[in-house]
Amino acid sequence: MNGRNKNRRALRTHEAGVPARGIRRSVRRFAALVQAALLCLVSAGARSAQTSPSSEYQVKAAFLYHFSQFVDWPEGTFKDASSPLVYCTVGEDPFHGALDTSISGKAIGARPLQVTHFQQPQALRGCQILFIGAGEKRLVPAVLASLKGNAVLTVGESQNFVQDGGMIGFLLEENKIRFEVNLDAAEHAKLKLSSRLLALAKRVIGGQRGG
Repeated sequence: MNGRNKNRRALRTHEAGVPARGIRRSVRRFAALVQAALLCLVSAGARSAQTSPSSEYQVKAAFLYHFSQFVDWPEGTFKDASSPLVYCTVGEDPFHGALDTSISGKAIGARPLQVTHFQQPQALRGCQILFIGAGEKRLVPAVLASLKGNAVLTVGESQNFVQDGGMIGFLLEENKIRFEVNLDAAEHAKLKLSSRLLALAKRVIGGQRGG
C-alpha cells in the first residue's frame, strides 16, 4: 500500500511538470542565494557604517529584509497565504524611509511585505517584525513585556538589546555592522530561526539550534 501511495504521489508530481527533486533543489538554491546575500551584508557592512548614518540604516534595512527569509512563524500567525508580512517601527523612525524603500514591491512567495510606523508602543498590533531604534531604548522593557509570548521577531540596536530579552540585536564592531541572537527569546515566541541565520551571527544566546 505504501508503495502504491508513493507511486501515485510521484505520478501526480510528474504530471504537474514539477519533479519533486527539482523543487527541493530550487528551495536549497534559493536559501543558499539568500544566505550568500546576507553574508555579503555582514562582510560589507563596514564600508557603509563608516560612510554616514543614512547608509548605515540602508544596510540595516537590507538585513531586516533578509532576516524575514530565515524565520518560520507559527501556524495561525497569518490570516492566509497572501496576507502581508508586516515590519513595524516604534517611535522615531531612524530609517527615514530606507526600510520602506528596501522592501518596496518585494514579497516572500505570495506574501507581500509591508511597513507600518507606530508613534506609541500602545498601538503596536499586526506586526511580524518589530524594529526598536537606539533612540527609543527607554521603551524596550515595556515593549518586550507587552509582546511576550507573541510571534513577533524583535530587532533592536540599543546596547544589551538581546541580553534584555530582544531576539536580534545589531551592533558595531570595528565599524562593521554585525548582529547577535537571543535564541531563547525567539523560541519562547514560537519562532523558528534557521541555522543559516544563526551561523552568521556574532553570538547566539541559549536555545536549541534548528535547521
